[in-house]
Amino acid sequence: MTDLALDSLLAATTHPDPAFPRFHPRPAQGWINDPNGVSYIDGRYHVFFQYNPLSARHSQICWGHVSSPDLVRWEEHPVALSPQPGGPDSAGCWTGVVTSDDGVPTAAYSGVKDHGGHSQVVIARGSRDLVTWSQDGHVAASMPADPLVTAVRDPFIFRFNGARYAMQGAGLADGRAALLLYTVDTLDDWKYQGIWLTTADPIAGAHTPAEIWECPQLVQVPTGEWVMMFSLWLSGDDHEHANGVGHLIGSLTPDPETGLPVFTPVTGGKSDLGRDFYAPQILQLSTGSVDCAPAALLWGWANEGPGRDGRRGRTQEEIDDAGWSGVLTHPRVLSVVDGSLVVAPAPEVLAYRGVALEMGAAGSVAVPGFAEVLVRGSGSPAGSIDLVLGSGPAAQVVYSGSLVEGEELRIFVDASLVEVYRTGSVATTVRAYPAPGESWELTLPPGATADVWELALPR
Repeated sequence: MTDLALDSLLAATTHPDPAFPRFHPRPAQGWINDPNGVSYIDGRYHVFFQYNPLSARHSQICWGHVSSPDLVRWEEHPVALSPQPGGPDSAGCWTGVVTSDDGVPTAAYSGVKDHGGHSQVVIARGSRDLVTWSQDGHVAASMPADPLVTAVRDPFIFRFNGARYAMQGAGLADGRAALLLYTVDTLDDWKYQGIWLTTADPIAGAHTPAEIWECPQLVQVPTGEWVMMFSLWLSGDDHEHANGVGHLIGSLTPDPETGLPVFTPVTGGKSDLGRDFYAPQILQLSTGSVDCAPAALLWGWANEGPGRDGRRGRTQEEIDDAGWSGVLTHPRVLSVVDGSLVVAPAPEVLAYRGVALEMGAAGSVAVPGFAEVLVRGSGSPAGSIDLVLGSGPAAQVVYSGSLVEGEELRIFVDASLVEVYRTGSVATTVRAYPAPGESWELTLPPGATADVWELALPR
C-alpha cells in the first residue's frame, strides 16, 4: 500500500464530522453520487464516481477516482474527468463506463452541453494506470432522431456472442421508460438500433416501474441467467428516488433474423430494500473457470437527505456545514438462486473485522458506531431483530427484520451508513445520523444470537 493510500484511509478516521464513514472510501470533502467506470485492469479495481469537489451540492459534476488491489486498501487519485468549456460535457460529466479498447482504457459517459439539455455519449482515453485522461470532446452517439425518445442517459457496454453492444436508459413521450440498443463495432461510432425494451413489457412494468430507466446494467451470473438492473426515475425525484432500484432476470438470445440480442425477462424484484440506495454499477469478472460465467460485483450510492419514514435526516444546511455528501456502498457479490437475486458483501470486506466483542443472545446487545454484526437465527424466533439508534422518545428503529433457522443477517455500521445483508436475499441500505451521546443497540428475540466486531483498518 502506498503512502498516499495510507493517508487516504487514515484521513477518514480523523474527519471532524462524526457521521463521516471510515470504511467506505470517498474524498474528505465534496458531493459524490453514482459510481461510474467500475473496472478491473492490470490487477487493480478502479471505481470512479460523480463528484463535485467544490461543494456538498450536485453541480458541475466531474469524475472522482479511487482504486484498490484488494477491495480493502483504497487509494484516492486526482479528478479523472472534468467538464470542458464549450465541449459536449460543459454542464457535467455524468454516468458512464470504462472499458479496455485494444489495451487503451476508454471512458464512455453522458456529457451534457447545457443545463436541461440532452446528453450525448462522449469518449475519453486514459493512461494505462487510469490516472491521467485525455478529453477531446469526441461524441460517439447523439440523441436519437426518433421523436418518441425524449430523454437519454447513462451508457453501458456489454458483450454477447463475441460482439460488443451498448445500451442507454431512456424516457418516451408516452410516459414509458425504455432501453435503447446500439451496436459498437468501434467505440468512436455507436450505431443506434432502436428501442430495445420498455415498461410496456408486463414483467418489466411490474418489477421496474419508472418514467426513465437510469443507470441500466446487464450482466450474466454464474448460473447462466442474465440480470438487468435499473434505477427507477420518477419526475420530481430530486435525489429522493422513491422507487429505488429494480432488476429483471431473464435470458439473452440472438434474434433469428438480425442476430441482435433479445432480452426476455422472466421475473424481477427490488435490488435493495432501503430508501437510501440508488444508481448502482456492476462489474463483470471472470471466475477463472471454463465451466462458469463471469461473476459480478456491484457498488451503489447511498445519498444524504431529509428524514423520512419516521427517521431523522440531515437538512441541506447541515450538509453544507459538513462539507460532504454521499457514500458508496461496500462492493457486493451478485448471484441468482432459485430464480431470485441474491446480494452478499464481497468476502474481502471481512478484513475490516477488528476486536471481537461478547456474543449476544435474546435481549439487548450494544453495537459500536463502527461495527460488523453477524446475527444467526435458530428455530423460529418469536419477534423481530431491531437495530435501534438512541433511546427513549427520540429512538429510531433503523432496521427491523426476522430470521428463521439457518438464516443470517450481516450488518455493517459505519458512522451514518448501515448495510444489512440477509441470507438468500438482497441488501438493505440505510442512512442514520447519531446525535451526540447516542449509541446503537440491537434487540434480539429468543432463538437468535449475535457476534459483534469493532471495525478496524487492516495492518
